[in-house]
Amino acid sequence: MRVSQRSVLTGICVLLTCFSGQAAAKKAPTPKTVDAGSFGVYVNGQRVATERFEIQQQEDGSVATSELQTENTGENMKQKARLQIAPDGALRRYEWHELSPGKAEDVVEPSEQFLVEHITPEPPAKPQDQPFLMPISTAILDDYFFSQREILVWRYLAEGCGGTITPTCKLSKTQYGVVIPRQVTSATISLEYAGTEQVTIRGTVHTLSRINLTTDTEEWVLYLDQNLKLQRIVIPGQNTEILRD
Repeated sequence: MRVSQRSVLTGICVLLTCFSGQAAAKKAPTPKTVDAGSFGVYVNGQRVATERFEIQQQEDGSVATSELQTENTGENMKQKARLQIAPDGALRRYEWHELSPGKAEDVVEPSEQFLVEHITPEPPAKPQDQPFLMPISTAILDDYFFSQREILVWRYLAEGCGGTITPTCKLSKTQYGVVIPRQVTSATISLEYAGTEQVTIRGTVHTLSRINLTTDTEEWVLYLDQNLKLQRIVIPGQNTEILRD
C-alpha cells in the first residue's frame, strides 16, 4: 500500500534535491507549513517536557523552528532552535538558544566545504569555535529536538524511494553523518525501514511504519503515520517515549 501525502512529499523535495528551479514569481510566495505541532516527552511514564515545532517550506529552502519547555521536574528549562536548510539539503545555519535557566547560545554554519560550531557559553567562560570535518550536507540532530529526527527520516525516504513507502521500493539500511551541537560532537547513525506495526497510542491502535535509528550505543524506534508524520519515538535504553500531542 502506498504511504504518502502530497504536501509532505513537497516538503521533502524542498528539504532535499527535488527543488524544481523554476523562475521566482515577482511576489515571493507565502511560506507553506509542512508540519507543525508538539511532542510530549515521557520518562518512566511521566511527562517531563514538551517540544513545540513548525517546519516550513520557503521559496529558497526550508526552516524548522522548535521550542522546548520542561514540565513536572522542578527545573525551569527552556530552549529554542532554528534550522535552515538549502534546497539541495545542505545546512545553511543552525541556532540554539538557552532561554532559561541560563543564556548560552550555539551556532553551526558552513565554513567553506565543512562545518564550524560557534559556542557562546555562560560567562565567565569564553566563546570558542569547534570545527567539524563534516560536509555541509551533514544533518543536525540536537538533544531534545525530536522534529529534527522527522526531517532526517524524510531525507532517508526521499533518497531511498522518492519520498514514499511502497511494496515495490526496497528501503535499505543507510548511514548518515550528524552533528550534535549540544554535545559539541559528530557521529554516524543509521536508519532502516522495518515494515509496519500495530501500535497502541493512548488506547487506540494505529498501523504505523517503523524506522530504526541506531548509533554505536543505542537504538531508537521511530513510528510514522500514513502521511509520513512522526507519531512516536521509543528509546528503550532510557525508558523514554516521545508522543505527538
